[in-house]
Amino acid sequence: MNTLSRRGFLAASAAAIGAAHMPRLAFAQTVAPISLSAATRTLDINGRAATVFGLAGPGGQGLVLDPGQKFRVDLTNDLDVGTIIHWHGQIPPNAQDGVPDMPMPLLAAGETRSYDFEARPGTHWMHSHVPTQEMQLLAAPLIVRSQEDIVADRQEVVMFLHDFSFRAPEEVLAEISGGHVGDGAGPSALPDQGAPMEGMGAMQGMNHGAMGHGAMGGMPMGNMSGMGGMMGGMAMDLNDYDWDAYLANDRTLSDPEVVQVEHGGGILLRVINAAAATAFWIETGGVEARLVAVDGHAVQPVPGTRFGLAMGQRLDIEIDLPNEGGAWPILALREGARERTGLILASRGAEVRRLDAVAESEAPAFDAGLAQEARLIALDALPDRPVERSHVLMLGGSMQPYVWTINGAIWGQHQPIIARSGERVVLSFHNMSMMAHPMHLHGHVFQVVGLNGRRVAGALRDTVHVPPMAMVDVALDAGEAARWMLHCHHMPHLATGMMTEFAVTASA
Repeated sequence: MNTLSRRGFLAASAAAIGAAHMPRLAFAQTVAPISLSAATRTLDINGRAATVFGLAGPGGQGLVLDPGQKFRVDLTNDLDVGTIIHWHGQIPPNAQDGVPDMPMPLLAAGETRSYDFEARPGTHWMHSHVPTQEMQLLAAPLIVRSQEDIVADRQEVVMFLHDFSFRAPEEVLAEISGGHVGDGAGPSALPDQGAPMEGMGAMQGMNHGAMGHGAMGGMPMGNMSGMGGMMGGMAMDLNDYDWDAYLANDRTLSDPEVVQVEHGGGILLRVINAAAATAFWIETGGVEARLVAVDGHAVQPVPGTRFGLAMGQRLDIEIDLPNEGGAWPILALREGARERTGLILASRGAEVRRLDAVAESEAPAFDAGLAQEARLIALDALPDRPVERSHVLMLGGSMQPYVWTINGAIWGQHQPIIARSGERVVLSFHNMSMMAHPMHLHGHVFQVVGLNGRRVAGALRDTVHVPPMAMVDVALDAGEAARWMLHCHHMPHLATGMMTEFAVTASA
């Protein structure tokens, strides 16, 4: 068992800042395969020991690859249960994608499996594709540096976010779902849960082909902005569960990571939302910042001091520190609530003050009107070409009974979303439920091309946030002929069946 060493939080009085950080990300070797282990470890969470899972490389949790370095990894399962790891943001051959039985089975306890593919640069992550294991923190950063990162005069800081419960994840899921839950995320992992639920609304039985396809397909869903937790008078369901703690780099604000920085220096903050069921706002407070990439893909810089991200998403934020020394908290605010976590950037010798883990006021719902998404413009957009295939995906579900569906069906009763390799495809996500859904497609990068019926030249992504009663269109070029998972990255939604497959066949 790997035990994470801890230190006491620096009190409100002045204190010298040493080199006390979480174990740095492992820097990969250049020739030999990197050894990566799924194993247990122990964290100190608010003074209480917690046994969790993790992904340990040669130097700690996670991996950093150099520019042009291949992803050559030997993954060993040192847990006493089977597991499988998905390389979120990467596009490996389908056999290495990391979904149970699509096509590879779970790694048995003690088994080692090798991976070898071209790594895509950017801020990415890796995690178990068994929801209960991801809820036990079986996840870690996967950073692939570019040549631009090497030459840039900036310090790179990773903020890896989690929500956490001391209870077993099976108990948490059972409480949230009322028993409507499987225990995995692949063909062998979710049992047949009976007929599709009733009462999902008339949208289930609609002729989707009659709605119109393409980047503008379907009905516009306006009146979305400025509603906070309300949508046209209907209450949004923002949070399924009140977690025991919210973590940034395995720590709470009772004992945050303090990162030593140079005053006047440049920072590249890489934020990864690995939470099971929590969207966050990232707040830089007293320092101006620029959002420069999402999901590992560059966007035209967006200035500001608050940026949000849903589960599975990533943000790259550039920060220019003041010339004067000081301490600068970077906070992650739970949407629709007062809880928060974060880390602190501090120059040598700066006073670091204690921060309360509960804010004075609630943070708003994350991007309910898609205002942030609308500001994002890809720097390297997909080339223009005719759309050859379109699909409408109706996202539905309810809290009682707790079942979440795509096109009215749970996994195992789904109809695959089909395409041929090389086709330009538009997927139109229509969210007819009162919860948001971060929709993640494996094996592909897509571009956001429509928001509530309005055409945009949006960001390149692999995970898109679809708010309640909203519509988001994405375009992509179908890749390897294989079965690729398409699912909500809200773990309780995934565990209750909110997933389908993007089934790509060989081109004619």
